[in-house]
Amino acid sequence: MKYYIIAGEASGDLHASNLIKEIKKIDHQVTIRAWGGDMMEKQGATIVKHYRDLAFMGFAEVILNLKTILNNIRFCKEDLLKFKPDVLVLVDYPGFNLRIAEFAHQHQIKVVYYISPQVWAWKQSRVKKIKKVVDRMLVILPFEKQFYEKFNMDVDFVGHPLLDAIDQQKNSLSNQKEFRSRYQLDARPIISILPGSRTQEIKTILPIMMQMEEEFPDLQFIIAGAPSQSEKLYSQILNNRNVKVISGETYSLLSASVAALVTSGTATLETALLNIPEVVCYKGSNVSYQIAKRIIDVKYISLVNLIMDEEVVKELIQDELNASNLKVELLNILNSEKREILLMKYGLLREKLGGIGASALAAKIVFHEAQNKLLIKVG
Repeated sequence: MKYYIIAGEASGDLHASNLIKEIKKIDHQVTIRAWGGDMMEKQGATIVKHYRDLAFMGFAEVILNLKTILNNIRFCKEDLLKFKPDVLVLVDYPGFNLRIAEFAHQHQIKVVYYISPQVWAWKQSRVKKIKKVVDRMLVILPFEKQFYEKFNMDVDFVGHPLLDAIDQQKNSLSNQKEFRSRYQLDARPIISILPGSRTQEIKTILPIMMQMEEEFPDLQFIIAGAPSQSEKLYSQILNNRNVKVISGETYSLLSASVAALVTSGTATLETALLNIPEVVCYKGSNVSYQIAKRIIDVKYISLVNLIMDEEVVKELIQDELNASNLKVELLNILNSEKREILLMKYGLLREKLGGIGASALAAKIVFHEAQNKLLIKVG
């Protein structure tokens, strides 16, 4: 059968690649056309647009790139009609994907939404649209099922695919000795630096993170490079600092680390599930931040804290993200007593997320919807 999958960010590329892997196990005549990245392509998807050309961070940035975004939407609609998939699978990326969902619904294309938009944080009115244009919603956070129930919408909680991704790689994760030898690292404890995958956030947040190198000479700071970014971007920001950038081995790097500084996003959850103490960092343009503050209704920005409904990991947001505060919080997570408490909370987090198998369950649902593409949609 024919699947059209749209993932607009690095995390979506990861989860969609695992979804494709599981679909191929149950559908042996699969054809996949997609918007995504290298990981999806490795699983056999034909990539129409790479996510590095799609990710615009913040309200101001979206406005500045509105023409490009509208052109992408127009192209996607045309491409979708030419391909005529049995099912359209949308992975998060709501600003774009909800527009495509509406178009697909109008043209009687089955729509499965994998990884719900964060409608519980803002724009709850979007649920009405989702009910109308999405045939099946698959959620990955335990509280999302209860959220949708308030709107009389039955959704499928499949578990979090990060548990699958980490489980699949645990046997291949480098041990510390081998990892240090391969990248010629010295004996100092490692602090992982995860500055995000978007150019804008890297340029804003990485310079602040790197100030810690001067504050902690007894520690070794290593940057987890985003596969979608060039070495040139990092070298321009590092400005001759003797700091290594290691791309494509984030889990191995984290596993060899004593702590991490992490830009808000999926990486905050990945770091926690790998049992690494972290400080969550976020800073955007002032215009975008001021708008977000007024319309987003959540207590926290990190997935760890949102799932646990308490401040498990420290969040330094906007003006709070500065060298002075970052130094204090890094010292905190290096403190043995505080680390012990944090790791205990991480254990409770894993219990809340359930076990492995999210990708396989999601694949079965997607395959079922593709098989039943001719069923008359209700609602």
